[in-house]
Amino acid sequence: MTGGNRSSTDIGGGHIGLAVTIIVLIVVASFSGARWTSIVAGGFTAWFFLALTVIHIRGGRGREAVRRAYVATFGWGDYVTP
Repeated sequence: MTGGNRSSTDIGGGHIGLAVTIIVLIVVASFSGARWTSIVAGGFTAWFFLALTVIHIRGGRGREAVRRAYVATFGWGDYVTP
């Protein structure tokens, strides 16, 4: 497998993970209100910026660093699909 194919697969899983996260946030908002929705969204935001900071410290730059942080945050979406 080439690097380009691997990267597109990772991004696909990231998109699925982001979509599931948004759906979960909508469900949490409908049952628990804005407080818990903000806490959950803040957790994902903090994880993304932590991953971006670590990637930046280790030498990642630009769009590649953002892509890697996105996959680190939402890449678990690969495990949701069959």
